Amino acid sequence: MSKTIDTYHIKTQESIDLLSGMIEIQSFSREEELVSDYLTSFFKSKGLNPLRSGNNIWLKSSHWDEGKPTILLNSHMDTVKPATTYSLDPFKAQVKDGKLFGLGSNDAGGPLVCLIQAFLHYQGQEDLPYNLIMAATAEEEISGANGIASLIPQLGKIELGIVGEPTLMQMAVAEKGLAVLDCVASGVSGHAAREEGENAIYKALTEIEKLKSFEFEKESAFLGPIKKTVTLIEAGTQHNVVPDSCKFVVDVRTTDVYSNKETVEIINDLLDVEVTPRSLRLNPSGLAMDHPVVKRGESLGMEKYGSPTLSDQALMPFNTIKIGPGDSARSHTADEYIGIEEIEGGISGYINLLDNLNL
Repeated sequence: MSKTIDTYHIKTQESIDLLSGMIEIQSFSREEELVSDYLTSFFKSKGLNPLRSGNNIWLKSSHWDEGKPTILLNSHMDTVKPATTYSLDPFKAQVKDGKLFGLGSNDAGGPLVCLIQAFLHYQGQEDLPYNLIMAATAEEEISGANGIASLIPQLGKIELGIVGEPTLMQMAVAEKGLAVLDCVASGVSGHAAREEGENAIYKALTEIEKLKSFEFEKESAFLGPIKKTVTLIEAGTQHNVVPDSCKFVVDVRTTDVYSNKETVEIINDLLDVEVTPRSLRLNPSGLAMDHPVVKRGESLGMEKYGSPTLSDQALMPFNTIKIGPGDSARSHTADEYIGIEEIEGGISGYINLLDNLNL
């Protein structure tokens, strides 16, 4: 583990070829079977035998030791559908001016192939202070039930997850979660021409204003305050009837100072309406600043930040850090690309991050 990165040949071209093949296979969420077959064939060409569950594939390092902690290297192989404004063929890998273009090149094919190279670099070493699992997973773009969430119970205890997403190789040490709340304010119906009933719209507006002005006691150092936004409202049946029900939806971007469950409980106690979360599974995450992987990243000059965008981190009930080559600003955009130098830097960055890492 004391060897430097310069001792090793970094297979940038192999990564470019692997990513190019992925780009040219349509792999929308829930449609990852063919790209999963493709990656399986790649690993078998390396003499490895990946395991498979649905469209998820994973491998364990060769010299597994139950007494050592386990690090999960994870990124996703699925993509969103291409934007309508693409000027290039989204399913044709093209290298131009030092950039590899194609759907999923940046999010998250680039991080995935770089993690794969880091895994191949270390997986056969006998003196690792940890076990490694490499997992290429499905349904990340829709936070689906058949992606990493279905795989985690099969992996055993994980000490640390390194999640490959485009972060300019900076360390996302915290990530926002999401809770969507369906709220119902109840009133009493009556005729609009008379002083009858209790208008549920007015009641909802009062509670919405209360929510808007409310500040949570704790604030995240990296993510700031919890953001709560009313995004939909619905009430009434006709112009002359006082509505007895007003429904509204709140989009809550949670932070690492509260779990989703705690956040919803606080809002529920605050509001005089019925509050029903659609799900509590997309939790925020945060890593202690003295965690060994943070310290290791700092020693390499990697910056820390809080990420506003969701990833599979939200589904991992253990310590995680999100980091990878590429830029989140390019994700889901037309003519998506990743730089060739970014791929090379991603491979060396991941290998250096794992070097001499003691959990």
